[in-house]
Amino acid sequence: MNYEAIVLAAGQGKRMNAGMNKQFIELGGEPLIVRTLKVFDGDERCNGIVLVVNPTERGQFEQLFERYRIRKVVAFADGGQERQHSVYNGLQALRSGEIVLIHDGARPFVRIGHLHELADAAVQYGAAIPAVRVKDTIKKVDGLFVEQTIDRSSLWAVQTPQAFRLSLIMEAHEEAKKAGYLGTDDASLVERLGRPVKILEGDYRNIKLTTPEDLLFAEAILASRIAE
Repeated sequence: MNYEAIVLAAGQGKRMNAGMNKQFIELGGEPLIVRTLKVFDGDERCNGIVLVVNPTERGQFEQLFERYRIRKVVAFADGGQERQHSVYNGLQALRSGEIVLIHDGARPFVRIGHLHELADAAVQYGAAIPAVRVKDTIKKVDGLFVEQTIDRSSLWAVQTPQAFRLSLIMEAHEEAKKAGYLGTDDASLVERLGRPVKILEGDYRNIKLTTPEDLLFAEAILASRIAE
């Protein structure tokens, strides 16, 4: 099943301390957002990309598309006050299609094979998300003291892209908007409707670049891929 993608690139990324939108930080000689978009741009099953940006930066993104020959960005949407609002704006800008993948622009290492698995699972289940098993011991803390050690066997760290039937995720966002509900991710809005969300095994290398330390890991991942 083909799909359309929403890629979020409007955040200020203050924790990166870069003095600019982290999407423009270069990774291996290419801007972060270019590396992310190239994955979707090179996937024959991707029918188009809606890029959610700060309106003041749209010209900069357009220059990057021309320079790096990114062809599948079919529309821009304005970023909102919260991530959820940005996604909703992106959904409004979609042209058509049954399946949508919603992805963080700061995750440049997702693989095309995972995009296909997620899109196919969304067809079957309505909603599908990638996640990796938590490796570390997790403790619940009350103030400065441990309250409880949580069994990690049922804990997963969720990634993007998250894949949905367009009708379902639109319904979930509309219902959340009516109720004034803010979820931590798009899947949580679907969960709120009582609908199932399929978990697929993700990739520990599909990291989100948030802090300067993440850039070190990103360079290592990039080097390992070049060596493959």
